[in-house]
Amino acid sequence: MKKITLVLAFIGMISLNSCTINDVQDTVDYDTIAEVFEVTTSFSSGNNYSRIVSFNPPIYNSDAVLVYHLYDVVNGSDVWRLMPQTYYFDNGVELDYNFDFTTFDVNLFLDSNVNLGSFSSAWLQNQTFRIVVVPGYFAKGAAPIDYNDYDATINAFGYKDAKIIDLK
Repeated sequence: MKKITLVLAFIGMISLNSCTINDVQDTVDYDTIAEVFEVTTSFSSGNNYSRIVSFNPPIYNSDAVLVYHLYDVVNGSDVWRLMPQTYYFDNGVELDYNFDFTTFDVNLFLDSNVNLGSFSSAWLQNQTFRIVVVPGYFAKGAAPIDYNDYDATINAFGYKDAKIIDLK
């Protein structure tokens, strides 16, 4: 009986000896990095009416992406429209500015129910977009945001125009 008690005490000492508590606090916040990119591009048959914008480094799987198209400038103020955005013309012609994204890039592209080459250069050349990376944590407990309003979105995230990364 003494041997069994001794063996159990020995096993207990070994198992308790390996239990340590390391209270490590990581103060670096890796999942709340928010970024805004601006890119101006032209669409043509040469680039298949699309433009790929790469993320370097890649964004997190939990992040989302919003893309805004610079539609107009009124009295010096930019007018941004949330994509996808469809513009309607005479005779039922439609032009869609759209995008898709992965953790590595955003693909900006045009689509239409007619030949894209038939649109004037005003719709194809020197188009400016703002790409807003929305951190995945933001959806938890966040106040509702009108994502259609670019300024409201930027203000909700605490972004300022100085933080916009211009991609040529």
